[in-house]
Amino acid sequence: MIKLYGVAASRAMRCLWMLEELGVEYEHVPINFSDECKTPEYLKLNPNGHVPTLVDGDTVLWESMAINLYLVQKYGGPLQPKSVEEFGHTVKWSFWGMAEVEEPLLELLFHRAIFPEGQRDRAVAERAWKELQKPLGILDDALGGREFLVGNSFCAGDLNLASILAWLQLARADLDGVPNAQRWLTASLSRPALKRARERR
Repeated sequence: MIKLYGVAASRAMRCLWMLEELGVEYEHVPINFSDECKTPEYLKLNPNGHVPTLVDGDTVLWESMAINLYLVQKYGGPLQPKSVEEFGHTVKWSFWGMAEVEEPLLELLFHRAIFPEGQRDRAVAERAWKELQKPLGILDDALGGREFLVGNSFCAGDLNLASILAWLQLARADLDGVPNAQRWLTASLSRPALKRARERR
């Protein structure tokens, strides 16, 4: 059986979401960021000492995006890209999110919501929000006149990028200026599989 190591309040969330969307049987091992990631047993699976880690038979993978792309390619279903071209766009949006969005979004999140009040820096949050305007505009333009990022249905590319942008909700970000992105993100985050994934503790 597939094993997925990591807690829902981490990048493991996107892998839990993918597993729930695919409907494959799996065991969730809810280890967190602390010493549980540093045991000799876990470091044999993931020498980085991070989560998530996927074990599927003899296959051991780290890095949440790699795990999700592997899962959708192996187990198929409606989230699987339907052509080489769709696979290329799925990979593009997945890694674009990591490269262009994740860092400033995490800064925004930490300085608006996660850090205690005394440790928050409003200037850092404002700078991060300003930096996010370009990628959010690119995403909004890409979604003009279309419901999904790739193809004609919700797919791995939508899930992977939405799993990053979900932090915008926690950061109390106003997306009124990017209505296409706001509509797409709201629909993506309303999926029942994500609700089930978030219930994993």
